Amino acid sequence: MSVGNVSFIKDFVIVGFPGLQPHYYGLVSALLFFVYVRSLQKPVYYFIINLVVCDVLFSTTTLPKIISRYWFQDGTISFMGCFLQMFFVHYFDSVTARLLAVMAIDRYAAICLSLRHHIMTNRNVFILILGSWLLGLIGPLMMIIRADPLPYCASNTIVHCYCDHIAITTPACTDREEYSYPAFIHAMIVLLGSLAVIVFSYCAIIVAVLRISSAQGRMKTFSTCSPQLIIIALFFLPRCFNYLSSNINIKFSTDLRLVIIMMNSLLPPMINPLIYCLRTDEVKKQIGRKYIPTKNR
Repeated sequence: MSVGNVSFIKDFVIVGFPGLQPHYYGLVSALLFFVYVRSLQKPVYYFIINLVVCDVLFSTTTLPKIISRYWFQDGTISFMGCFLQMFFVHYFDSVTARLLAVMAIDRYAAICLSLRHHIMTNRNVFILILGSWLLGLIGPLMMIIRADPLPYCASNTIVHCYCDHIAITTPACTDREEYSYPAFIHAMIVLLGSLAVIVFSYCAIIVAVLRISSAQGRMKTFSTCSPQLIIIALFFLPRCFNYLSSNINIKFSTDLRLVIIMMNSLLPPMINPLIYCLRTDEVKKQIGRKYIPTKNR
């Protein structure tokens, strides 16, 4: 579409990053396993189910176009499709951040407030989960409403693997600062707020664990918490770095930026089933009962 001598963008071309493959199997298997096994349908596992659902939906939002870009050499995405993908990318990111914070609170209550952990009933867990999904809508809707009216008349090439707010607003033919800063502030509130809750919860857990007289008990608790902290670091730190570098003009190579983005986009969904499922004693027992034959069989 053109008006006078100005041509406006009708679609975007995603440049992407090579060598990506779909990784749905671990996520979907974990989801079906939790739904199938009734003994795992407890409040703590409801958080994990929702985290897995969020990971599956995020992968479903981003991977098809990435695969299309490299398998079929088709990186074109419509203007509306790019905005829709941007909405879901930021929405599922926001929900995941809140779910991780709520899961940290649950672990804090279980270890540090064990006598009061009964408050984590199915009803309260449902309210926390529903709140995470509903509050996650605010930021992405704000981004869509503010970014859609911008004039897009620069290059339609997106040097990214999928559409997000930074990638979309960069081609806008206007000063993007007044549009990017509210989105940046909201992202930092969500990320740093959730991270602060997680850090407080795990610091309190570590202090409580150090008071345990049994060395075996301390090692067991640390072995349970440390993989979760790795996942949390992989999720939060690259995202914070990406937002900060884009808004304070830190210059580094495009390849490095894409590696960081893809690391925090693909690694947590791939590793989450291993951390939250296979390292959980009750899950391992259920897998052993169903798939590992006993000597008497």
